[in-house]
Amino acid sequence: MKKYEAVIILNPNLSSKVGEFTKKFEKTLSESSFSVKKCEDIGRRQLSYSINNHNKGHYLIFNIEGDPTKLIDVENKIKYDESIIRHLFMSVKEHSEGDSQLFLDSKNNKHEIEDDNETTSKSKDSQTKQDDEEKSNKDSQKSEDNESSNEDQKKDPSIDNIDDKEKDDE
Repeated sequence: MKKYEAVIILNPNLSSKVGEFTKKFEKTLSESSFSVKKCEDIGRRQLSYSINNHNKGHYLIFNIEGDPTKLIDVENKIKYDESIIRHLFMSVKEHSEGDSQLFLDSKNNKHEIEDDNETTSKSKDSQTKQDDEEKSNKDSQKSEDNESSNEDQKKDPSIDNIDDKEKDDE
């Protein structure tokens, strides 16, 4: 039994049907006497270049073992599957025990995006609080200014006299 790593890039519009595709692909492999050791769903990623007018693809990585003569049969079966936009089978000496680097990168990117979203929402909340405080400070300053001008008018009787004189002149 030879060991392989299969990278499958699916049409990104079918991301919701990845589970169905995975089951169908595993069935195809088992019919050709391959066994699936591990399957990693990387998720949607940006492609380096456009493939069939798609700029993104849904990545799956399979660690499989099987007869090398049956690999051609598997490739012929998946070659005409329209949900697959690219596939690659690589022979490996040993399967890696941990997660693939691509899987780890996608996990980190998801965490960074979540952290950025949390930070952004927190900064928006704090900015809104600052804006509210500034507005209330301005409002209180305006009310203090109005009160002080009213007090000035009350204290200075000459202002009232000027108003009265203007009325008399008319």
